[in-house]
Amino acid sequence: MASLAGVRLLMRNTGSFKNSISRSCLRGTVTQLYLNERFFHCKRQSIIKVAPQGTRVKQVRHYSEKQPLSLDAIQSRVLLVLHLYDKIDPQKLNLDSHFMEDLGLDSLDHIEVIMAMEDEFGFEIPDMDAEKLLRPADIIRYVADKEDIYE
Repeated sequence: MASLAGVRLLMRNTGSFKNSISRSCLRGTVTQLYLNERFFHCKRQSIIKVAPQGTRVKQVRHYSEKQPLSLDAIQSRVLLVLHLYDKIDPQKLNLDSHFMEDLGLDSLDHIEVIMAMEDEFGFEIPDMDAEKLLRPADIIRYVADKEDIYE
């Protein structure tokens, strides 16, 4: 948020921004200015709060929480991703089936499965850990450990 005097001072010091602020935004007492990629955007509001000169305004970013996970939810999501992978036969797939020996996947397919799991759960699996994830049960246990879920 900026005061009208601060905007005029900024416009006087930086000539390139003069045309990007509309005159209607500068008139009136109820305005807010946002700096976004070198352009000012004006938004009229009913109340304006102006910080005293020299004080810093702290911006706060709010995130939403992730949906709570359980072992059953992790298991169903892992099996869904594996069922949707076209090189895996869904009839051969169970929690203890080995990707290379039982399902006939090669190393490139294994990497694609790990990448699909990274996309599904939203975190990266290091290569050293990915080499050890050879069964769906291993992936479920790894995701549960990563998310601190012990049931």
